[in-house]
Amino acid sequence: MAELIVALDVQTREEAVAKIKDIGDAVGFYKIGLELFTAEGPDVVKAVKDLGKKVFLDLKFHDIPRTVERAVRSGGKLGVDLMTIHSIGGNAMIKAAADAAAEFGEAAPKILAVTVLTSLDEADLKDVGILSRTPAEQVRSAAYLAVASGANGLVCSPKEVGVLSKSLRAGTIFVTPGVRPVGAAVGDQKRVATPADAVRDGATHLVVGRPILAAADPVAAARAILDEMASVAL
Repeated sequence: MAELIVALDVQTREEAVAKIKDIGDAVGFYKIGLELFTAEGPDVVKAVKDLGKKVFLDLKFHDIPRTVERAVRSGGKLGVDLMTIHSIGGNAMIKAAADAAAEFGEAAPKILAVTVLTSLDEADLKDVGILSRTPAEQVRSAAYLAVASGANGLVCSPKEVGVLSKSLRAGTIFVTPGVRPVGAAVGDQKRVATPADAVRDGATHLVVGRPILAAADPVAAARAILDEMASVAL
């Protein structure tokens, strides 16, 4: 059964805690990204863990191997469950992250490689010098490198997860942002899919933010998405 992760796209620890309490037992997994972590630091991770929730720390590390190794080790000490790195950092950096995570044994955070941000399309890739590949081709190339280098899984668009889930080894984690329920606003995402589509194509975790946090009834919104996800598994 795929898991739902709610993105805590808020600015303070107090807001994050309030949102989690509002949603209650409906969701057990939350993403802390750059905005919230930069504002509140490790304390917000501790606050979410203290509420009994799992944490996806989405900081997308991309640096020299030694720096990324130390950053992953710090995340492991906080008890985070998932962490992101950029696949473009290369083999040595990915391996350093995986090795640092493995030091925590059964409590090791899972390392996820970001392939191509879901806000990017083919024109954007050309702007940054990737001239000969579509987003799907770039995702596949980055994904194979990341998993071969020791990453536990990938962050990729639901538009690419179907191909990757069929071609990469069993047990690979597939986290898909850019998930929007039918009728929801797309926002700044360019490659999106519904929760049912993403799960059907092999996603193991779905990341949803605004459609839940901005809903008049966040609990009902979360449960509707969970029901849609569960319907695929039946």
